[in-house]
Amino acid sequence: MENKQAPQPQNVEFRVSYLDTLSGRIEHEEFSDRSAAERFADAQLKDEDSWAVVDVVVLHAAQQQERAQRLVA
Repeated sequence: MENKQAPQPQNVEFRVSYLDTLSGRIEHEEFSDRSAAERFADAQLKDEDSWAVVDVVVLHAAQQQERAQRLVA
């Protein structure tokens, strides 16, 4: 089976902002893969008050290095 998903640029991150309806707080999660971010956002839509947004963020060199360090730690 062929993977038809376009390759993701290395300097892009996908940030999901969502309402945690249990705590009433707005939370954030970061993903390197768009489809994983979209799946996570969909999973947060549990009731009529829920919402989730996926933002594409272009990372600068310093942010890329910081992200790589977080992944290693």
